[in-house]
Amino acid sequence: MECSVRWMDGMSFIAETGSGHLVAMDGAPEAGGRNLAPRPMELVLAGAGGCSAFDVVMILKRGRQQVTACEAKLSAERADTDPKVFTKIHFHYIVKGKALKPDAVERAIKLSAEKYCSASIMLGKTAAITHDWEIVEA
Repeated sequence: MECSVRWMDGMSFIAETGSGHLVAMDGAPEAGGRNLAPRPMELVLAGAGGCSAFDVVMILKRGRQQVTACEAKLSAERADTDPKVFTKIHFHYIVKGKALKPDAVERAIKLSAEKYCSASIMLGKTAAITHDWEIVEA
């Protein structure tokens, strides 16, 4: 996996991923940024949410569950001093579908958290990670 990050101006950067996609990042105004794009750490958190939600949907589909939507809402706390790593992350999943089995949803989230989601497992080295979920009938 590769990525190139190029400084644009102020505190704005453009990342080009190995798959050829562009992602903008910017800093807060108090750090010299113009608040034009997400902060790098926001993208780290979003990446963990995307990685885990991807896993949950994939596992549920493979289990022949009729999942129609999945949202992962994340909230995080960071250390007060540098390096300001994540110290706590909470994942709240909202899984929608027809006749979804609670055991299947719980299993999918557990498998993602413990085996498949590289991003959240890596972040778990510095952060206490918790999960909860709800099912919405579609």
